[in-house]
Amino acid sequence: MSTILADAIVHTLDPFVFEFSPGIGLRWYGTAYLCGFLAGWIILRVLARTGRIPLSARQVGDLVTSCVIGVIVGGRLGHIVFYEPATLLEWTSTFPFWGVLALQKGGMSSHGGVVGVVIAVVIFARREKVPTLAVSDAIAFVVPWGLMFGRLANWVNGELWGRALPTSMQADAPWWSVKYPVELRLFTKVPTALEPLRALAPATDRGDDARFLAWIEATAYDHASTAHTEVVRTIEPVLTAYYPSQFFQAFAEGPALIILMSVVWLMPRRAGVIGGTFLAGYGALRFVTEQFREPDEGVAMLGGMTLPMLLSITMILAGAFFFVMARRSARIGGLLQKAA
Repeated sequence: MSTILADAIVHTLDPFVFEFSPGIGLRWYGTAYLCGFLAGWIILRVLARTGRIPLSARQVGDLVTSCVIGVIVGGRLGHIVFYEPATLLEWTSTFPFWGVLALQKGGMSSHGGVVGVVIAVVIFARREKVPTLAVSDAIAFVVPWGLMFGRLANWVNGELWGRALPTSMQADAPWWSVKYPVELRLFTKVPTALEPLRALAPATDRGDDARFLAWIEATAYDHASTAHTEVVRTIEPVLTAYYPSQFFQAFAEGPALIILMSVVWLMPRRAGVIGGTFLAGYGALRFVTEQFREPDEGVAMLGGMTLPMLLSITMILAGAFFFVMARRSARIGGLLQKAA
């Protein structure tokens, strides 16, 4: 779990729900995706049975399956293309052999996932001969659940850090800020404040600074260790405090988007309006929350904007396109009232 201290939260969460053997087990990241898909499937079945969307219960199951594939393929390829293109040429002698398929290492792009879902929706709508914009609205309405769970999984994994708090706030970091023990890997010298921990470390890890720092980091995440509490208490003052951007984005991409689309969809709307609201709303909210997130390492910035910011602007424009397309479409039922 995370250790909450007077000054900040020290992140010491285990990425596994349970582990069969080192590095193999059920991860919170995969569980989060499963929860998102399950929530979407349940909500879409309710909308279908009550006539809010032009789909049958059977079609809902097929649609969700198509979108699962779209999210995984689009999200993974999006991450590789946008952030780690070198992975396309990464081959190993162990399963899954190709770096692109190494999903256990993480690396999913939410923007890529959205593109994957859009493609899946178009293919599904043409195969089932149902209005593409209406299907897009249905999926858009439930996507925020997956986005929210995904951001919470990012928090558990200790990835996608927020930006460091201003220097003026570091000495007395607020309770909501986050500190990561893995930051110790960046240290080239053991701070004086950590020297007292040498007495707690195994003899084999005391002399060499690199081994000593590695032991401190490992012990911070090992809740079963008798030295865990003392290690966390000692390292907290020397670590950098960061914005909890994962929570900012979880709220913006989850509850905030759900409330926005629910308000828009209370009454019957032309097909495409909800999809446009999602794209424009997600793009705008993501652009705002990116102000608190650390830019991805090795990814160039343009005019002070990060790649996610630029992709978010693209999504806002795509939302505007949906609104234009919706002007010619038929109405679909609202949450409070079925279509005439």
